[in-house]
Amino acid sequence: MEGDLGATLLGPLWMLLAFVGLGWLAARRLAIDPRPIATLLVYLIAPLTFFRALVLGGPTPAYLFLTAVLFLLASLVALIVHSLARHRFAPEESALLAFSSGTGNTGYFGLPVALVLLPPQGVTLYLFCVLGVTLYEFTVGFYLSARGRFSVAQSLAKIIRLPLVYAFLAALLASGLELDVPDAVMEGMAVFPATYTLLGMMIIGMTLGRVSVRELDLRFIGACVAIRYGLWPLLALVAVLGLQAFLPLSPALALALLLVGVVPMAANVVVVAMELGIAPEKGALAVLITTLAAPLFIPFYLTLLMRLTGIH
Repeated sequence: MEGDLGATLLGPLWMLLAFVGLGWLAARRLAIDPRPIATLLVYLIAPLTFFRALVLGGPTPAYLFLTAVLFLLASLVALIVHSLARHRFAPEESALLAFSSGTGNTGYFGLPVALVLLPPQGVTLYLFCVLGVTLYEFTVGFYLSARGRFSVAQSLAKIIRLPLVYAFLAALLASGLELDVPDAVMEGMAVFPATYTLLGMMIIGMTLGRVSVRELDLRFIGACVAIRYGLWPLLALVAVLGLQAFLPLSPALALALLLVGVVPMAANVVVVAMELGIAPEKGALAVLITTLAAPLFIPFYLTLLMRLTGIH
């Protein structure tokens, strides 16, 4: 199975790295500034992508409970890491590390893998897990990142301005009132998920195009890798084993939770860092390294965790 998973990951990996390469070329040859693109992603493309996914998913109380659990878990991890990192790293670095610790590349990278490994019902479960992580990114995660440069009041003001939370509430309202979003609107928004992936990965390349050797911070990168490929797989394993001990956990849900725990660092680490101006170069290097390591780590971890949890 490990070899099959490695082959499965090559497609998404090369696609994402090609987007990163396009971003690098755009920064080096065209001198494109990635900051307006980050703003566009945060304030327009991400909310519409999130709204569309939630409406299409048909939220139910059980699905939303799954979203809430992942949101709380991501927030808890980030808060703990923030409390530890602020004594060992500079404010901007500790804020970025805290943000990255609560999230992963569950969408751009994890979704293609989920489509291969999971049945349709399992993919739906995985998507609602992803929604919880995304909601964390643009609430608690964004606040922790903003605290690297701004006061509490300024950071909260920035959270209130974020439209993704309102997109989430609008989708829940439309579902609760059984309002049908016009087909033309949904078809028009179909371009946003691909745009989100393309621009999100290109920003990494654009940022790397401005990186110098002195930006290579091995201590920071090591902490990012340890959290993403050390802490999160362990959390996923404990969560699945714990649920199996008390509930009849379906294999599809168990595998969806394990997949959330083994994906590389999120591209949104760079997007948010760029928007807030908190060490985006260091974030881009860490994201690139964990993405390159994914074809090695993910098959190994998934094979091992599936054996330990008895998933077949």
